[in-house]
Amino acid sequence: MPPRLADARQIMERLRASGHEVESERVEQAYKVARELYGEQMHWSGITILAHVMEVVEVLLPFEPDEDAIVATLLHHVLGERRMTVAELEERFGPKVRALVSGVHLLGHVTIHDRRHSIDDLRLILLTVSDDVRTVLITLCDRCSLLRRIQDIAPESAKRLSQDVLQLFAPVASRLGIYALKHELEERAFPVIYSEEADRLAEQIMDLTKERGVFLESVSGFVTSYLQEHDVSATVDARQKQLYSIFSKMRSKSIGSVSEVYDLFAVRVIVPTEAECYQALGLLHRIGRPVPNRFKDYLAFPKPNGYQSLHTTLAQIPGVPEGMFLEVQIRTPTMHREAQYGVAAHWSYKEKGSRTAQALAQAQLQRLLSTQQSVEQGAGEDSLVDHIFILTPRGDIVELPEGSTPLDFAFQVHTDLGLAFRAARVNGVIVPLDYVLHNGDVVEIMKRKIPEPSPQWLHLLKTASSRNKLKRYLYALERPQLIDRGREALNAELLRLHLPQLDTDLTILRNYNSETLTRERREDLLMKIGQESEKASALLLHLDALKGKIHHEEQAKKCRLTRRESTIGFEGGLTMPVRYAKCCEPSEWPHSDIAGVIGRSGMVTVHRDDCKMLKNANKGRKIRIWWN
Repeated sequence: MPPRLADARQIMERLRASGHEVESERVEQAYKVARELYGEQMHWSGITILAHVMEVVEVLLPFEPDEDAIVATLLHHVLGERRMTVAELEERFGPKVRALVSGVHLLGHVTIHDRRHSIDDLRLILLTVSDDVRTVLITLCDRCSLLRRIQDIAPESAKRLSQDVLQLFAPVASRLGIYALKHELEERAFPVIYSEEADRLAEQIMDLTKERGVFLESVSGFVTSYLQEHDVSATVDARQKQLYSIFSKMRSKSIGSVSEVYDLFAVRVIVPTEAECYQALGLLHRIGRPVPNRFKDYLAFPKPNGYQSLHTTLAQIPGVPEGMFLEVQIRTPTMHREAQYGVAAHWSYKEKGSRTAQALAQAQLQRLLSTQQSVEQGAGEDSLVDHIFILTPRGDIVELPEGSTPLDFAFQVHTDLGLAFRAARVNGVIVPLDYVLHNGDVVEIMKRKIPEPSPQWLHLLKTASSRNKLKRYLYALERPQLIDRGREALNAELLRLHLPQLDTDLTILRNYNSETLTRERREDLLMKIGQESEKASALLLHLDALKGKIHHEEQAKKCRLTRRESTIGFEGGLTMPVRYAKCCEPSEWPHSDIAGVIGRSGMVTVHRDDCKMLKNANKGRKIRIWWN
């Protein structure tokens, strides 16, 4: 049975309870239209379309959406079912709703119904259609609602949906700071794609729990009491790291057991003010031993998606079994809300007609998606990653993708600095080339007077832009050798055709397909031959200076072959192309008895009858021949 109209009223009540000023008539009108247009038609996930859109609305409500977002969510299938045209949609509900519905419809079409695009293409499509950040949010909520009933979806569709979620939609949610959706999307999609790994990790965690016992609840109580004793009012929540996060970390760090994951268990400490965040941090460092290089200050250096929190990992904290680590996240209530809802936490549609928050959210979306870089994380995966902020010795800030190395930092500051890289100091200490930088690190690059970059750096660089800069430099170094190699290959082909060799000015290459080439472009042609990306014989066909000559030479070659064939008689009266073996030179005088061997191409190789090489030939390929 489809939901009753009361469901639309309940939506309005929940929105008003959150402080939003909304027009119930407009939302109820959209619900009536949706109910009339969808009827009892089924959605591909196995429920009615009306039930599906109401489930998407349910996922969307915690983000306190405005009327346009609610209306667009209710109607986001009307275009796909051809129940309403774009013009009719705009006429009845306005241009904003039309734009939102069109964007969500397009994303659903290219990712689910007409999947012909790579993840990179989908990311570009997502950026292109996202003129409004709400388009992305509705799409994420749609995927989340589908994953909640993943067991009812056909296996092939479920896998494709889950693959897109892990490679595109969950990373986008992370990049926008919407961790509430990111975590649910990952946890529901992970077992579908990696069922064996999910079962194995769950079993390892169960074994670890049996061995070490359940301690998170007691530790939460202890931390709460301890902070209150020192006049810090805190709300402490405990959690176990999610399976997909554990899986990703174990794979990227080559970890074999869950017991080796530092942040497998964590507590979140929420305190009233930013000052109390640092106060709580100092107090907790008294009762537990901080693990080196595990402290991250996202208060002083927020992530680009706006995420703020203090992170530290403690060992030997009371109540935690020996050998176990506890990650602690400390933040204020405002920071916690922003961590859950990301850019959506800043939306404010309480004042009708106010567009400031929408403009800020949209600007952040465009900046985050358009400037994202890829970092290789496992075989063939390409995902959006969080960025970190690194400091130069002068205090300038350099933004890099998480996982970057000092080499990446050097190339990001300036290409010349990267090429001349000799060593790096991080926080005053010289570190290896593959050292992974952390938020807030101070990096100083020591350089050589003369650049000496190594091709091995390509394996150490994590960002695509840094690798491309190094590749271009190495490519320029190899250019002279490749040109020389191409010159030799082209001269050999010209010699074979009895044509003049290349001169110093490469005159023969000047006119290419009726276009006059510069000296540099002529050298580019030779370089392609040197790289073996183009054959010398194919290049000659495009040279204006040789048009007609190559055809004449090929005809002469055929005539020479014909003359050869006519001087030799074949068993059975056949006529076959021949060539003379170089081992015994049968064509030289005086002529003697000869024998032939048929090659795989059908050409007969002529040998002297007493040639030693003839003895090794396959008897089935021998043919009797003689001089005419």
